[in-house]
Order: sequence, then C-alpha cells, then structure tokens
Amino acid sequence: MKTKLLLGCSLGSSLLASGCTEKSPLNDTVTRQNPNVIFIVADDLGYGDISCYGEKTVSTPHVDSLAANGIRFTDAHSVAATSTPSRYSLFTGHYSWRRSDTGIAAGNAGMIIKPEQITIADMFKSAGYTTGAIGKWHLGMGDKTGTQDWNGIITPGPKDIGFDYSYLMAATGDRVPCVWIENQRVANYDINSPIHVSYSKPFPGEPLGKDHPELLTKLKPYPNHGHNQAIVNGISRIGYMKGGGKALWEDENIADTLITKAIRYIEEHKDTTFFLYIGTNDIHVPRYPHPRFAGKSGMGYRGDAILQFDWTVGEIIKALKKQGIAENTLVVLTSDNGPVVNDGYLDQAVELLGEHRPWGDMRGGKYSNFEAGTRVPFIVSWPTKIEPGISNALVSHIDLFASMAELVNVKLKEGVATDSRKQLKTLLGENHKGRDYIIEVAQSISISDGKWKYIMPCNYTPYYKITRMETGNSPEEQLYNLRNDIGEKYNLASKYPQKLKELRKLLEKEKEKGCMLKQ
Repeated sequence: MKTKLLLGCSLGSSLLASGCTEKSPLNDTVTRQNPNVIFIVADDLGYGDISCYGEKTVSTPHVDSLAANGIRFTDAHSVAATSTPSRYSLFTGHYSWRRSDTGIAAGNAGMIIKPEQITIADMFKSAGYTTGAIGKWHLGMGDKTGTQDWNGIITPGPKDIGFDYSYLMAATGDRVPCVWIENQRVANYDINSPIHVSYSKPFPGEPLGKDHPELLTKLKPYPNHGHNQAIVNGISRIGYMKGGGKALWEDENIADTLITKAIRYIEEHKDTTFFLYIGTNDIHVPRYPHPRFAGKSGMGYRGDAILQFDWTVGEIIKALKKQGIAENTLVVLTSDNGPVVNDGYLDQAVELLGEHRPWGDMRGGKYSNFEAGTRVPFIVSWPTKIEPGISNALVSHIDLFASMAELVNVKLKEGVATDSRKQLKTLLGENHKGRDYIIEVAQSISISDGKWKYIMPCNYTPYYKITRMETGNSPEEQLYNLRNDIGEKYNLASKYPQKLKELRKLLEKEKEKGCMLKQ
C-alpha cells in the first residue's frame, strides 16, 4: 500500500528557507576518549512486542538484558509513523514534515537526504569516528528516481552523506531490487544477469505474482495490498525486476547476512572509535525468518521474526564483548515506527496473534496518528556510564543528533539539525526532564507535551481496511489526556478549549519555521 505523507493536510510545500551551505557540521570540537556508538533500529517493532515492555506471549531475553543494564524509556517516540520519514529525521535532525518529498520511498527512489545536508554520520566523522550503515536503508539511492545504474556505481549514496562503509537493502524487503548494495555497488554482482528495475511497467517474459501463484512457494500476497508483482525467492514484491542472478537475497538469510556484516565491522574497527547504524528488517513484511526460528513463537512468522530480531541483538552484544569493547559502547535500540500485523502477505499474523498486543494498551499502529504509531521501544545502554533504570521522560528520535553531538563534544553550526535538542543527560539517565513537547506525523500532524496530545484535523480516511488500522484522521480537532487515557478513547477538545488552543499555537509556531531545504 502506498501512503502519502501530507503536511498536516494544510502545510504547503512552498515554505522554503536556506539550509547550511558548507559540508561541515561544527564550529569546534575537542578530542577526548569517546564511546563507540551503535544504533539498532528495528522495523515495525511495536511497543508491546518486547517482554521488558510487558509482553507475555513472546520472550525477548537479549533485548531484556540490554534494558536491564541500561535505561528503558516508556515515553519515547519516532518522528513519523512510517519508515522513510522516521529515518530521515533520525539521520538529519530535521522534521520530515517540513519537506514534501519524504513519504514512503519506492525501491528506485533517488536519495532523499541530499549530499549537501549534514547528517549524524557527518557529525560523528568530524569527531574522528569511522562510520558504517548496515541493513535496511529506505532513504533512496542515486540522484533521481528511476535513474540508478544498478549494474555499476550508484551515486550519490551513503558515502556522500557521511558513511565510510555501507551494506544495505535499497528500500525494504517487500520492494525491488532484492539485492544488497555494498559501498554503492550491488554485492555479489552477477555479470551474466544484469539488473533492471521499474516501478511503472513489467518486463516482458518476467512472471508476476498476480499471474503465477504457483511460483509463490514461500509466501503468497494478501489480496489488494499490491505485493503481487516481481517474484524473487518464491515471494512476490512491489515493483518489477529482471535479472540479479546470484546477487539476489534469500529472505530466510537476511538476518544472518546482516549480523555477519555487523560482526565483521565490529571486528575490523575494534581499535578505532566507530558509529554503526544497524537497520533490521525482521518484523517488516515479507516475514520469512530463518528455519531455526520458524514455528518457535507459536504466533506464526511475525512472532518468529521477533525472536530472530532478539537473536540479532544478542549476537551484536556478544561480538562487542568478544572484542573487549562492550563496556565503552553506547547502544541505542529502538524501532522506526509502530507495529502493523496484516501488511501484505498471507502469513497468519492475524490468525495466530492470540492475546498478543503489539501496540500495548495504545490505539493505532503503523500509518496512524494515534499513540501506537510513534510511541516505540527505546533503550539506551552504556555499561561504564549508565546506571540501570526506567525513565518516563518524553524523548524523540529527532534529538539523537544533537545529543550525540553533545556526547562527542561537537558544537553544531547554525542550520544543522535545527529540530534536534540536546537531551544527553536524559538519555544517560542523569535527569528525567525530557522534551517540553514532541511533534509527529502520519497523514496529519500531532503534538504532545507528554500529558496532552493534539491531532490536527484532516479529511483523509479514518480507517485502512487492508491493514485493519485506525489512522487517527478526522475532520475534527482531537485532544487527548494521555496520562488518564493512553488508549485515546475520549476526545476532550470541547471540554478543554484552552489546552487545545495552547497546543495548536505551539504547532503553528513550528510550522511557520518552514522547510529546512529547498526542494
């Protein structure tokens, strides 16, 4: 399903402001002994999917162990309820809704983050870090949509925005091309099977899932979701693809491939100071975990994928310990957005859900303005610095940029990561103040101060039938008291007009700042 992110249904794309003009994030930096930093960003992992957040059906011991030795945040948020805008904001420190081109990216999208933009990877490099990105990307590659040379160098790419090394899927598991991109070239490239990708028309002679269900030997698409085009590894995808040969991935081996590359990166850089982004694909569709996890959860492939993700976390921590660098490595574990159960394939995720509630006690999920769309697991661990505990502070992905700059003593230039706020003390558990308010986007825009939440009116559909998801879209203004009503059942807009006015004014003030970059 294609979801277009709108600017609060009212914010136009004509708001332009100049961004930074130099490829340097800092005014000054002071060299000192800094920790390694790893971001583990799960895909579609819900607040209620992890046992340390209260899940009883599936056990996640490795994530739980990380939480037990760090800070587990209960009120942490992604910036958006879908992947591309969420990751854009995490990497840039800019709200994705300030631009009109940060919706869910196609597999052949041009790179959304422009080379002239300063990223969190640029910031780490300026502090002497080596930088790597492994796993799911979904931020586009190449200059413009549909112009990539999949058989050569794909440029611009991650190296142009601060990553020394990259091993990535261009978009998602359910979108072509289904190959790994290593340092902007297709990994294991098969010269005898050149790659062609299209999102407009199929390639003659290439079977499609909608026409050849007999070739779908691993997963079949759910009707009307659109995952019925190119067939790769017995699973049909979104988009059309020809070629690939030995470069094509096998879905059951994606997690193993990712962890192999991550461990190798850790081994090769154990004597340096590094920043590593690891984007897992496990819980995102198509869910097809390795056979050693298949059937182990009792909840079908989605539950098995959660177990696989937990294993991945355990392998990363094991690798850090083996190299003797775990004690001085800061690990942030989170999810790009909230959960979705039925998202394109007949994998029995709905039928076998049982009593499991990926959204916890909240309303909505992925694609939704409601709380479960953006309230995500968020754990910060640094054994030599952080005292274990639980924090109820209001925190957001958007603040990782400024907070990490504070960590490594980088003073950001004006125009860099302008929406990001220094929250290092909060992330390290030294205080519990957190943000004054957060702003999030699905199709509409919402703002919350931790207690009260305001959702802008919007005329788009209130319910996605194909994903069985409440979107939170409404032509009426919505106001919820999250302290008393985490499930957002009672709209208090008419009862508390002053609070509604206050939050609306704050949101309007942020919108008036306009866009950060020309488009």
